[in-house]
Amino acid sequence: MSETTAPLRTRGLVIHEQFLDRAAQELVLQAVRGILAEAPLYVPKMPRTGRPMSVRMTNCGPLGWVTSKDEGYRYQATHLETGRPWPPIPAIILAVWDEVTDYPAPPEACLVNWYEPGAKLGLHVDSDEEVFHAPVVSISLGDDAWFRIGGPKRRDSTERVRLRSGDVIVMGDDARLIHHGVDRIVPGTCNLIGEPGRFNLTLRRVTPPTA
Repeated sequence: MSETTAPLRTRGLVIHEQFLDRAAQELVLQAVRGILAEAPLYVPKMPRTGRPMSVRMTNCGPLGWVTSKDEGYRYQATHLETGRPWPPIPAIILAVWDEVTDYPAPPEACLVNWYEPGAKLGLHVDSDEEVFHAPVVSISLGDDAWFRIGGPKRRDSTERVRLRSGDVIVMGDDARLIHHGVDRIVPGTCNLIGEPGRFNLTLRRVTPPTA
């Protein structure tokens, strides 16, 4: 971990620019490839319509966020297609959570989203969890992405920031339930992965910590 400048703050979000140096990014990417070997990427489907999303995804941790036409958005302990338990969250990814938050319990879910050129993610709020006092932490790997930030209401004004490989976002306190999304990625801006695209890792606490 190598943050050398003060984090950027906008709309309550804390953006740690270049929090991971190149060596740390390579280690996290190696951990991601290990996750994919146990829990392959799949195409999530929108509730009700069954329309495929443009990102591919998987999870690691005790719980994983999934979506399907008939059952909608939810967390479950097993891969949506293989039925196998999600692999554990690698220690190097947990270390990022520990460094950028002071939350007294570890994350229970780590979503792994893969953005190919042309993929995007519309404005949404992370609201399927049981607790909202825990922050959400996002790690960027690979090509740059234009990240859209709004407010608590969908009609609120928005702005966008350019995220680069190694950036880490913390969404906590008043920013925990703001709308956010990915407009697009910028292919060819990073050679970390070896092909055009971007991984985003999203760490969430789902249930209240036990005493």
